[in-house]
Amino acid sequence: MIARELIADIITPVVTSDTIQKVMDRMNEFRVSHLPIVEENQLVGVVSDDDLIETPDFNTLLGDVNLSLNNACVNQNQHIYDVIRLFYDKRLSLVPVLDDNKNYLGVISANALLEHFASITAVKEPGGIIVLEISNRNNSLAHIAQIVESNNAQVLSSYINSFADSTKLEVTLKVNRTDVSAIVASFGRYDYNVIAVYSDQQADQNNSGRYDQLMNYLNI
Repeated sequence: MIARELIADIITPVVTSDTIQKVMDRMNEFRVSHLPIVEENQLVGVVSDDDLIETPDFNTLLGDVNLSLNNACVNQNQHIYDVIRLFYDKRLSLVPVLDDNKNYLGVISANALLEHFASITAVKEPGGIIVLEISNRNNSLAHIAQIVESNNAQVLSSYINSFADSTKLEVTLKVNRTDVSAIVASFGRYDYNVIAVYSDQQADQNNSGRYDQLMNYLNI
């Protein structure tokens, strides 16, 4: 997925002739702490609420405000990972998107990014989650996927978490089965260290147990 597929049209830019009060009202309206400044379809910069707080007179024009953010934007063809990195590095609530000629196209909001990320990581899909601890010298995702598939299941998404000063990695798998006991047993046979398991079935059983406890209490 690339940046232009994530653009949220609902958030409109501000201009340099807007007052600080108008900009702050717009931020409150869209529930963001940043807004793009656009003049004649060109991105001038990104204003943050921190920039505005430093100015005591709310009738001051935005063009007279010193901006703390420069080049906080992405090209329309950049990957979603680049967008996420910019969100993280700059602590942004939105990211402007430009075309190949540097023309302003729109913004990606944090909410839109979260929704799309949930989609591509299969968060919305039912299934179980398995967390493995492996050596960074033995991190064959192909072999891990093969073990899952040998149990008539599929890996919906996965990611790896590394640690400083450690040769260990954590691999988190989302699979398309709620009962992952057979898959966990298979990982055990191949000497994989399963450090955590989460499943919808586990949640259902917990909810059922709480319901039974409530019924027993009410019958006393």
